[in-house]
Amino acid sequence: MPRFGVIGGSGLYGIPGLEIVDTVKLSTPYGSPSESYKVGLLSGKEIAFLPRHGAMHNIHPHKINHRANIWGFRELGVERIISICASGGIGGEMIPGVIAVPDQLIDMTSGRPSTFYEEDEVVHIDFSEPFCGDMREYVFKAAEAAEEAVVKTGTYICVNGPRLETAAEIRAFSILGADMIGMTVMPEAVLARELEICLAGVSVITNFAAGRTADKLTTTEVIDTMQAASQKLRSLMKAFFAVTFSSPACRCGQTLQDAKM
Repeated sequence: MPRFGVIGGSGLYGIPGLEIVDTVKLSTPYGSPSESYKVGLLSGKEIAFLPRHGAMHNIHPHKINHRANIWGFRELGVERIISICASGGIGGEMIPGVIAVPDQLIDMTSGRPSTFYEEDEVVHIDFSEPFCGDMREYVFKAAEAAEEAVVKTGTYICVNGPRLETAAEIRAFSILGADMIGMTVMPEAVLARELEICLAGVSVITNFAAGRTADKLTTTEVIDTMQAASQKLRSLMKAFFAVTFSSPACRCGQTLQDAKM
């Protein structure tokens, strides 16, 4: 069974270099995942890949069935997930073409099922550190080995979409401390934590956020920049899966301890 999962965002519908050995279509208690999982080998590791918007990018960001996606990974035996997404750059080093590894997030979404515990069992998990520290360190080791520069900190703010933001919203988000913006990391990250799966985010900055440039924002720019970054991602992923992984030192696997009422 694959112990690693990769979620692909806009413009990333496969992992370059992944040798596909199986395609797995799943049905979960929460419905169908975005697409069949592609299971393959890269750098000697077995990996399950899922494009969160579907192979034809026909799923809106606010309609992604995150619960089915994450549950499906667990059914496959996945213990660690890399979540790759396209993001808009708000400030600082977040310029198009940069790869960032966020360490914090702000959730501005609404109406998205964001927990597996909706019935009689009440669970409040600690989400102070939304991304797995162990996984982030492995990404940094991989970046060093691949000689690919990554921004090691940053706050990702997640909005509903599908529209892009106003310039005033981006100014407000900047005041809140957001460095990059996207539409998909939540509730993906919290659902993985509820299932005690380690997850790290990798954001490709594909465009300047609204008001940060005089140019019109387009989806073409997002796809073009993601494709231009594909070689960087390929090098990073190849190096990441070549890393020697030790037993987790993080607390993701003990998330449910003392979390149930």
